[in-house]
This record gives sequence, structure tokens and C-alpha cells, in this order.
Amino acid sequence: MKIPIVLAALLSIALLSCAKETPQVKHKTNMNTSGKNIENITVVNTEDPICHMKTAGFLKDTAVYQNKTYGFCSVYCKEEFKKNPEQYAQK
Repeated sequence: MKIPIVLAALLSIALLSCAKETPQVKHKTNMNTSGKNIENITVVNTEDPICHMKTAGFLKDTAVYQNKTYGFCSVYCKEEFKKNPEQYAQK
């Protein structure tokens, strides 16, 4: 009887620890984008470093950090990146 309870507790702990590692970015309802996708720009990332949305085909904004161009799904994510770029930049 104690084994299912212990297993449930361990599973809960594991799920909660994984959930804390994933950034919980919520976009604003108005993300201030031009509505047009940016084309013909090479970026170093395939997903938005803030919200982890795939940016292939949906690139809305870019920022340059340490001579690397990063792509973002919105101005909101770009502004979050600019607040602490070393946290999100690729090594």
C-alpha cells in the first residue's frame, strides 16, 4: 500500500522539478509585430530563446548580441532577451 503512495510522490516531485526548468513566458495579447515575416536573414537560433517557439517561417524580429543575430517571434521576446542576453545567448 505504501509503494503506490511513494511512487506518486516521486513522480510529482519529478514533474514539478521539470516544470520549473521550462520558462513560463506568456506573450502579451498585443505582441507589437508588423505582421510580416522577416526573410533573407540568417540567425543563429532555430527557436525563440525566450518562449522556445520555432521561428522558422515565423521570424518577426531580430537582435544582435556578440556579433550573432538572434531571431524572435515578437518584439516582446526580443525585449526580454535584451534585458539579460547572456542568460539566453547560445554559447
